[in-house]
Amino acid sequence: MPGPADPVAGGPRAGHRLGIDLGGTKTEIVALDPGGAVRLRHRIVTPPDYDGILAAIAGLVRAAEAELGQGGASLGLGIPGSLSPATGLVRNANTQCLNGRALDRDLEARLGRPVRLSNDANCLALSEAADGAGAGHAVVFAVILGTGVGGGVVVGGRLLEGLNRVGGEWGHTPLPWMTPGEFPGPRCWCGQQGCLETLLCGPALAADWKGAGARDATGIEAAAAAGDAAAAAALERYVGRLARSLAAVVNLLDPEVIVLGGGLSGLSRLYAEVPARAAAHVFGDVARMRLVPARHGDSSGVLGAARLWDGAG
Repeated sequence: MPGPADPVAGGPRAGHRLGIDLGGTKTEIVALDPGGAVRLRHRIVTPPDYDGILAAIAGLVRAAEAELGQGGASLGLGIPGSLSPATGLVRNANTQCLNGRALDRDLEARLGRPVRLSNDANCLALSEAADGAGAGHAVVFAVILGTGVGGGVVVGGRLLEGLNRVGGEWGHTPLPWMTPGEFPGPRCWCGQQGCLETLLCGPALAADWKGAGARDATGIEAAAAAGDAAAAAALERYVGRLARSLAAVVNLLDPEVIVLGGGLSGLSRLYAEVPARAAAHVFGDVARMRLVPARHGDSSGVLGAARLWDGAG
């Protein structure tokens, strides 16, 4: 009879689940036991080239399994991009060397097991829906507000990735209900104008506060409270734009909870003001919005990656 480390039909071995969060500067691995408890966590600097990334991930997996005393664990990988359903290759990744590569298949060849790959915002959503700030809710929308802007949708405990695998790509939808002064919006790296990423990311808030070229919005709330008029004005614009942007999500999905992650999720004013200000744009006689910070903080991505095999048979 198969033991806990033996293969299950059509998938990886049972037991521990490994998750890897592949970022531009750091790569982190975590192991969850069958009950969801973290058993190990390690972090390394992300190599600058594709072959180096493959070798580093394989090394992390083998070292983790040696430490756990169990081989063949399931492996999920979160990246700042996604796989094209047409080509099976990575697209839209901020880590440029991944684009056009069959990352999952290349890792499968090295490790001798299936690998599941998803966008980092999807991993955030999956983690927070499982045992984070969205636990117990049927429809969870999770947002990354950081260097970039992304989103993920979980319905009934499962990711909603969609036909084109762009489910939850909220950051590349236009700012809704633009004012004349906002239209048509900044040019986005994706080729469109007015994408939420160009207006709601950390560098956009910093530039609105300190001027072109600024990228760090740390301390903006404290500066506004201390009387910095530019900080207060930039923060006011940001709150209004986020409120409109999330109102559009409510009109489309009506999620039971919206979870904020990323560096800007620490702005306390978002939770105090956004739900009420979004109400003017929600279609209906009620305009409820449950807006909460991610329970797992910056660990949500790697924890969600480990859960990409949850429910697989």
